[in-house]
Amino acid sequence: MTSRRVVVTGIGALTPIGNNVQDYWTALSNGVSGAAPITRFDSSKFKTQFACEIKNFDVNNFIDRKEARRMDSYTQYAMVTADEALVDAGLDLEKVNKDRVGVIWASGIGGLSTFHAEVMAFSKGDGTPRFSPFFIPMMIADIASGLISIKYGFRGPNFAVVSACASSTNAISDAFLYIKAGKADMIVTGGSEASVCEPAIGGFNSMKALSERNDEPQTASRPYDLTRDGFVLGEGAGALILEDLEHAKARGAKIYAELVGCGASADAYHMTAPHPEGLGASLVMKMALEEAGIKPEEVQYINTHGTSTPLGDAQEIKAIQNVFGDAAYQLNISSTKSMTGHLLGGTGAIEAIACLMAIQKGIIPPTINHVTPDPAIDPKLNLTFNKAQTREVNSALSNTFGFGGHNASVLFRKYEG
Repeated sequence: MTSRRVVVTGIGALTPIGNNVQDYWTALSNGVSGAAPITRFDSSKFKTQFACEIKNFDVNNFIDRKEARRMDSYTQYAMVTADEALVDAGLDLEKVNKDRVGVIWASGIGGLSTFHAEVMAFSKGDGTPRFSPFFIPMMIADIASGLISIKYGFRGPNFAVVSACASSTNAISDAFLYIKAGKADMIVTGGSEASVCEPAIGGFNSMKALSERNDEPQTASRPYDLTRDGFVLGEGAGALILEDLEHAKARGAKIYAELVGCGASADAYHMTAPHPEGLGASLVMKMALEEAGIKPEEVQYINTHGTSTPLGDAQEIKAIQNVFGDAAYQLNISSTKSMTGHLLGGTGAIEAIACLMAIQKGIIPPTINHVTPDPAIDPKLNLTFNKAQTREVNSALSNTFGFGGHNASVLFRKYEG
């Protein structure tokens, strides 16, 4: 088995605060909140009436109208961001060996809006089954990876990853490992989610997972603040082009950074709650550092899972301090979910892009909406509150954790040849 170096050569983003990478990064750097009252449906009967929706987006500007109607929104988002990333990578489809290009895509839930619409339509009928022939293909969580490969003719490894909110970080990790092992030269990877719909809001409300600050949605996502009361549901997608370094150099590709380590673990503790000592979270960060051969003091930035939930935020900070020790006080730490909300299975991809841009630009995006310190969180840590900070970033870590006890981390390092 060979072991090759893996780099990022293209990125694409569709988020509640920007419909492409540049707009997304500008908003992140300036601390812009994407939360607002829900426009997709009448939310007046729900405890939570706001979310981080995609804005000013018309899929027909990107995808043929007939094709778009046969896709759930999560797949539409995947197709749009994959295209942005491939254009960004400067890939010549006529010259690449498509047998060596794969697609590993993630979604935590898949076509939930499609499922809801079809079942509701059936329930209002006379009981005779009248489902769309596209119902199942639109709903299933693997169809985005399949349709990306079909559009571009990529015949390499192709599958979907589902691990709740850790899904797209696990997808990036799998793509990394496939390329390292020599099973592909390039992989389109990332994740998408489109769950701003009645079942998601109702379901998460019943779990008491969502913020209910309907009077101030823009400040509702407030990771690490004492008054945090749950996450804000978001939607969107992020795409990364991972590539074997020598393959990238041979075609003269620009390189954002090198992906040098990943980790995957389980809390093995509870269906939804994090381990009280952050054991699984600690393990994935240690795994990523060890694979990369990077010491804790060599990391400058951690983009945390940081969902703005009372339990999760504090446990992740505890895990960071466990892994990084005294070096934790030299880190910049931030949760960009304070701006984008929580994209569930798509969150790891857009947060990996935040890490890549931090390395490229030397800017740490902030954790906004912080007012009241939480005594359970060490005040000496730099959580980059409310305003971006500038510093050189040579290594950046991204954490994502999901229901079921899934934990995943990826570690990027500045590429220096």
